Amino acid sequence: MSDHAVQLLTKMLEIYSPSGKEEEISRFLAEEMAKTGFHVKRDSVGNVIGEIGRGKPVILLCGHMDTVTGYIPVQNKGNSLYGRGAVDAKASLAAMIVAASAFVTEGNSAKIIVAGVVDEEGKSRGIKNLLKEGVTADYAIFGEPSGVEKITIGYKGDLRFKITCKTRTGHSAANMLYENAVEKAFELWREIQKIHFPSEKPESPFYSLSSCITKIEGGKGNSTIPSNCQIHIDMRIPPQLTTTQVFEEVYKLIKQYQKANPKISLKTKIKDSVEPFEADQNSPLVQALSRSIREVRRKTATLIRKTGTGDMNIFGRAASVPVVTYGPGNPALSHTENEYIEIQEFLDGIEVYKRAVARLIRMHREKA
Repeated sequence: MSDHAVQLLTKMLEIYSPSGKEEEISRFLAEEMAKTGFHVKRDSVGNVIGEIGRGKPVILLCGHMDTVTGYIPVQNKGNSLYGRGAVDAKASLAAMIVAASAFVTEGNSAKIIVAGVVDEEGKSRGIKNLLKEGVTADYAIFGEPSGVEKITIGYKGDLRFKITCKTRTGHSAANMLYENAVEKAFELWREIQKIHFPSEKPESPFYSLSSCITKIEGGKGNSTIPSNCQIHIDMRIPPQLTTTQVFEEVYKLIKQYQKANPKISLKTKIKDSVEPFEADQNSPLVQALSRSIREVRRKTATLIRKTGTGDMNIFGRAASVPVVTYGPGNPALSHTENEYIEIQEFLDGIEVYKRAVARLIRMHREKA
């Protein structure tokens, strides 16, 4: 199994698949999963969905095929495998496929669904389409790097919006006569940074609101006062708040700023939003994964909450079933130029997935 697993992951890494360009890896995985014994289909957005068995419980293992941009040469160095997606998150998806394939000949009454989805690094078109097409489950595990001994039970929400600031322009030597769009936009940004709520816990990165500028455009140079500036802002929302609550405060502040600065024009557009999500840490799914981690790694599983945002947020809020995020790999290596997975951790991740699925099936039978 280990040779096959490493070969599968290596081939997946060799297929460069940044968000929006998942067609090749989608077709590759569809073929590979069909060879293994999955019943496979590809949906309208390019998700690959493989099924094994039928009946209850229905267990969804969902990973994403896309990566951020920036190709990394695929190399097997000693005990590590390098490549874009080695951590985020092709190792998790490959581990899920290999783990689930062990149940092809089991003849069990449960249904296992492995979904390779598109656009997780973008606007999550993949998971949204799964929900739109009615994919349901009794338990769901999302494949993202948590570290093989850790289980992610929470993600912050995400609010992304763009503010456009416009002013009159003139010669930079007469700057005292005009408002500078870049300066005014940045001044507004400083006010937005001050937005906070009583329910926050300032000492906790997870339970507090955070924000940053991800992109800024404005000005033409050549002794001309900037008359147009766009700032793109990313705010991460703790679970005690909603994106609507946060944006209402942002919008109110923008209106106040506009009133105090009548010579400028401000427009705001929401680019994307995802609600925060925190799973039940006492669910049967958490128990099954925790016990499996203890068996494989001989250590107690650690439950973590991340300041990022994942597909678990969208599915977890829509489906109302036990859900977690789990996968091998050091999350600190995600999106870096030195992305790699330790091969033994990858193999241990496969074993944890396999034991957790088997345990959930046994728990269901015993309960029935």
